[in-house]
Amino acid sequence: MEETLLHWVSQYGYGMIFSLLVLGIVGIPVPDETLLAFVGYLIFKGDLRAVSGFLAVFLGTLCGITLSFIIGRTGGVFLLRKYGTLLHMTENRIVLVERWYTRKGGWSLIIGYFIPGVRHLTAFIAGMYRLEYSVFARFAYPGALVWSLTFILLGYCGGKEWQQVKERIHGKILISIGLMLALMFLYYFLWRRVVKRH
Repeated sequence: MEETLLHWVSQYGYGMIFSLLVLGIVGIPVPDETLLAFVGYLIFKGDLRAVSGFLAVFLGTLCGITLSFIIGRTGGVFLLRKYGTLLHMTENRIVLVERWYTRKGGWSLIIGYFIPGVRHLTAFIAGMYRLEYSVFARFAYPGALVWSLTFILLGYCGGKEWQQVKERIHGKILISIGLMLALMFLYYFLWRRVVKRH
């Protein structure tokens, strides 16, 4: 399946990248991180233009995360019960993300991008909890930018070693990025507490 999707991207270009990312962010099983790194690799090879490739990724991510938020806000619980299993929204996963969202709030929208199976749920649950769109956008859209650039650059910098990058994306690389984001979040949280005290 993954190889087929990557072949479609090679063949149909920017429109396919955009479409797959919208579907992947909403919850259809698409290997998003691999797709982004592949876009970086195609830019490295010269098969895609850097700006157009990035825009296809970024706009697809924005549309997907916004659509997920709107679905959560308008359909919420009903859609979850009726179609949740089709989008891999298991009861356990929903409960975990819900707890995480209530603790971390908007930050879960940024960090959630880097956790497969969670990114579409954070936006969906933010919609269910009636988060204001302006607050949603303040966290979700910069998160989309960071996530898109991170994996495009991985593919681009990996260059000819694309196959090795692809194999490691869901292992050490994803864990390293997750830890880095967690440390950044911790630093920001501590910094804000110090500022409030003074």
